[in-house]
Amino acid sequence: MLLSGDLMNRRSVLLPHWLCISVFAFFASGPVRAQPTDYPHKPIKIVVTFPPGGSTDAFIRMLSPRLNDKLGQPLVLDNRPGAGGNIGLTVVAKAAPDGYTLGVGAAGGLTANPSLYPQMPFDVAKDFAPITMLASIPFVIVGHPSMPADTLQQVIALAKAQPGKYAIGHGGNGTAMHLSTALFMQMADIQLVEVPYRGSGPAAMDTLSGQIPLCVTDLQAALPHIKAGKLKAFAVTSPKRLSNLPDVPTVSEAGLTGYDSTGWFGLVAPTGTSPQTIKRLHTEFTAALNDEAIKTQMRSSGMEPVPSSVEGFDAYLKSETQKWAKVIRQANIKLN
Repeated sequence: MLLSGDLMNRRSVLLPHWLCISVFAFFASGPVRAQPTDYPHKPIKIVVTFPPGGSTDAFIRMLSPRLNDKLGQPLVLDNRPGAGGNIGLTVVAKAAPDGYTLGVGAAGGLTANPSLYPQMPFDVAKDFAPITMLASIPFVIVGHPSMPADTLQQVIALAKAQPGKYAIGHGGNGTAMHLSTALFMQMADIQLVEVPYRGSGPAAMDTLSGQIPLCVTDLQAALPHIKAGKLKAFAVTSPKRLSNLPDVPTVSEAGLTGYDSTGWFGLVAPTGTSPQTIKRLHTEFTAALNDEAIKTQMRSSGMEPVPSSVEGFDAYLKSETQKWAKVIRQANIKLN
């Protein structure tokens, strides 16, 4: 039987020992980022690497009502265009990895820019945690009605017969439309005079007016004019035909087997963001992309929903980076 004094002495020995074990267990567990279990508990900033009013900006606003409701916090858009997406993505790369700053980046900033720019302000593989692909924007190769060709094979034949005679417009140097054009010329082994524009709309309008005979543009800019018979649609750049243009073949079907080039954008977070937060964001964004009403809205705007797994998006980023590095090197495309 322990006397009161003995009990006090036993406690004086056991208590420090218990504290030592607790302290050791805490530090042995490694560094832990403080990300509350009630995430999110404040507004989430979405850095969009395009100007207000563009298709990407409109797309996020399309998703926002559902996401605001499911997440319980509003999405706040922060448009940071410039340098092919580098400006906005730099903001994301340097943000705290707490789930409250996310980025919507496109093919340029997330895969092509490392091969286009001599210096990059971030490393995609090291500085970003992929969440999901969001949407793809297929392009279409169109021509003015006066173009003496009705198929893509005929366009290629004309270009081979008279190298450098025909011009082709696209949405600007370094854009996905530019890279789609370069890939087309490489695979077809033809020489066209490239005419860069500031966006797909101006390129489509100059083709419509006959200023240039051909262009690679997005579906939204070209579809009304194709339907009206004011532009010829030779092929779509996506791997599958489009529901809006079911009679127009893919470039691959038209003879350049394996051709695949679409614009796209996806959601990323800063590296270090907790797996729990990534999982929550992935769940809510992919659920929104699978909503039938949202799918209909997207397709009417020339976009296709393409939700992906985290691992699938990560693998796609790696494969696209390698693909475009080869195209850019062969076309000798450089940006400052």
